[in-house]
Amino acid sequence: MHGNGSCRDQRVTRYSRQDVLRILHLRARQLTAWEHAGLIPANENYSFEDLAQLRTLRALRATRISAKSIRESVEAMRRAAGMGNPFTEASAVSHGARLSFRHNGALVDPVTRQLAFDFEAGARRQLSIVGSEGPEPDLQELFQRAVHLEEVPATISQAAVLYRQILAMRPGYAAAAINLGTIHYNQREFTLAEQLYRRATEADPEYALAFFDLGNVLDEMKRLNDAIAAYQRAIALVPQYADAHYNLALAYERQGHRRRSLRHWLTYVRLDPVGPWANHAKSQAKSILSSERLSIVSRSGRLVAAG
Repeated sequence: MHGNGSCRDQRVTRYSRQDVLRILHLRARQLTAWEHAGLIPANENYSFEDLAQLRTLRALRATRISAKSIRESVEAMRRAAGMGNPFTEASAVSHGARLSFRHNGALVDPVTRQLAFDFEAGARRQLSIVGSEGPEPDLQELFQRAVHLEEVPATISQAAVLYRQILAMRPGYAAAAINLGTIHYNQREFTLAEQLYRRATEADPEYALAFFDLGNVLDEMKRLNDAIAAYQRAIALVPQYADAHYNLALAYERQGHRRRSLRHWLTYVRLDPVGPWANHAKSQAKSILSSERLSIVSRSGRLVAAG
C-alpha cells in the first residue's frame, strides 16, 4: 500500500485483465473488441502505459470519431512520426469527426499530414483522464493522485476520499464524480453510483460519457426506461457513440421492442464493423429481420427498417 501521492515503479507494475475492467469501468466485450480492432494488443497482463492508452480509448468512444477512424489515425501517426505508441507519446484530441494529435507544439492530422498552430489548446476539450473542466493545478494533482490510488485494490478507499475532497472543493468537477461513481458501481452500490453519474451530467450536460455510465448503472438496477433515456441522451450528443447504440439495442430487446433495437444494431455494425461484438450485432439484426418480416430499404448505403 502507498499513500500521500508516492509513485509506484511503473516499469514493474502489472495489471490483470480483471484489474483493467474494474479500474476503467469496462465491460469484457469492449476490451475484446478493441483488441480485435487492433487498437491495443491482446494481453492478460497490462502495464501502466497500457492503462493510459485504454483510458484515452474509453474517452474517444464518447466522441464523434469512429473506431475505424481512430485506428487509421493511430496507424498514420506511427508512420508519419515514427511513434511506437501515439497515445502515450502525444496527446490525442477530438477534432470534429477526426482524431488529431498534439505533438511538439503543433496540432497534427496524421492522415492528411497537415500541421496547424494549436491556438485552442487551452480551450479545447482534451481526451485525457482529467476531463473537460481545466482544473487548477492543485485539483489536477489531487485528481492524478486519486487515479493512481484507484488502480490498486488496497487503496481504492483512499482514492474515494480524494475524489470526495475534490468534489467538496469543486462540486462541478465531472471527471471526479464519474470516477467516484465508478468505484461505487464496482462495489455494487448502485444508488450512490447513480447519484454521482447524475451529478456529472448536471455539471457538464454535453458529457456523453457521463450519460453512458448513467445508463449502465440504471440498467443494472433494472430501470430500463431510465437507462434507455440516458443512452438516448448520449447518442443525441454523439450520434456515432457505438457503445451507446449497442447497449440501447440490448435494453430495447430486454423490453421486447425488437424493431426499435434493429436500427441500433445496424448502426453499431456500421460504426464498429470489426470484432466479435459486431458479429453479435449482425446476428441480432439478421434474426430480427427474418422473424419480423420487416421491409428494408437502402438510404445512402444504410439499411433502415421501414414501418
